[in-house]
Amino acid sequence: MGGDIGVAVCVPAGLTLARQRHELSLILVGQTEKIEPLLQGFEDIESRVRIVDAREVVGMDESPADALRKKKNSSLRFAIDLVRRGEADACVSAGNTGALMATGRFVLKTLPGISRPAIMTAVPTMQGHAHMLDLGANTNCSPENLFQFAVMGSVVASQIENISRPRIGLLNIGVEDIKGNDTVREAAALLGASVLNYVGFVEGDHIFEQKADVVVCDGFSGNVALKSIEGTSRLITHYLRQEFKSGLYGKLAGMIARPVLNSLGTKLDPRRYNGASLVGLNGIVIKSHGGADEIAFQQAIQTAMIEVEKAVPDQIRKMLEEQTG
Repeated sequence: MGGDIGVAVCVPAGLTLARQRHELSLILVGQTEKIEPLLQGFEDIESRVRIVDAREVVGMDESPADALRKKKNSSLRFAIDLVRRGEADACVSAGNTGALMATGRFVLKTLPGISRPAIMTAVPTMQGHAHMLDLGANTNCSPENLFQFAVMGSVVASQIENISRPRIGLLNIGVEDIKGNDTVREAAALLGASVLNYVGFVEGDHIFEQKADVVVCDGFSGNVALKSIEGTSRLITHYLRQEFKSGLYGKLAGMIARPVLNSLGTKLDPRRYNGASLVGLNGIVIKSHGGADEIAFQQAIQTAMIEVEKAVPDQIRKMLEEQTG
């Protein structure tokens, strides 16, 4: 029920993907009278689709605390409860990020050895994409928090990208050891003494050069960096469109360059990277962008499917045991 559009995107996206992926079954959680009309035309997969009626909806601007205390019958809460009870392998939501994280942490709890879950997603780079965390769940972090983020990020990148030893970098204002605040420098010492493939500090522009497969940061810096990346992508697209619409020569150049522009648009399309993992929870929860269209929401579902297949929470638990054992 959440997101900027709600059932009109989430339901058709899920049904279309389920028709393509026969191993996928859906539990559609929300107000039945709004979901049922959207099932028409998908009778061929009805055996793999069921509805769980939930009367309450968490608003996109609602405080996480209020959602947790006052909306115990919300679609968001019911969906996460299904994961806790083992009726669902993963929860995918385009709803309120803060409420999703707070409810996930309250219902599912964190993995042993994880004090705070983090938000993690992929960002485009010159070589493909890298993974970043945290992206907004924790604005203030201790060195131990950053170390735990690195462990979780290493596991996710290893499992999803099939990289044996992902390179871990700490986001900083310089690459020299003396740069940054005490928290970042202490986290660097923890990572340097670990078995993780820690490559040192990385600056903002290094993200795009993919000098690290996993970029670790606090939620404040990470969210600013992510929104800057998204804004830069839109800015480039805006100016290109302006130039190719300005005059006869611009339009001719645009026609000639169309194949290149289409390829560039595909590589920078934020829909390809939709689906942020709430890593550190004792269960799989994926956050879709609130404004996602059907293609983007399908990408979020597929991210959940990969994490289920790879048993990401179990892999994180195993690595933490190795680190502390």
